[in-house]
Amino acid sequence: MEALYLLVPLSVALVFGALWIFFKASDNGQFDDLVGPALRVLQDDDS
Repeated sequence: MEALYLLVPLSVALVFGALWIFFKASDNGQFDDLVGPALRVLQDDDS
């Protein structure tokens, strides 16, 4: 039972940390263009 006093706040802090990292990456434009790099691989630039 004493382990829950440590594990519950630790897991809540971990979830909030992961959400903070996700939203920080989203605000910095990390997920803006997901299609462009995939299409650039298929283009032939050997001219």
